[in-house]
Amino acid sequence: MPLAEIVGSLAAFLTTASFLPQAIKVLRTRETGAISLVMYSMFTAGVTFWGIYGVMTMQWSIIIANAVTVVLASIILSMKVREVMTSRTSRSGN
Repeated sequence: MPLAEIVGSLAAFLTTASFLPQAIKVLRTRETGAISLVMYSMFTAGVTFWGIYGVMTMQWSIIIANAVTVVLASIILSMKVREVMTSRTSRSGN
């Protein structure tokens, strides 16, 4: 395996692994109040585009890392959207 692929794989593993503790906490607690909807939307879109880039360039470390991250980020983003929509609905009902 070329050195560049090793470095890319290590970078992909570390950035995905660094995301996991926060994702696990949100999934366990269902608490999304401290998460910015705009930031998480941009993050999820960015990860999606990195995944597309990985597919276009056939770089498996980028494809796999971003596939894992986009699944988790999408779940958390949908939880955040649901929380925002519920909050808006309850405020408009008062």
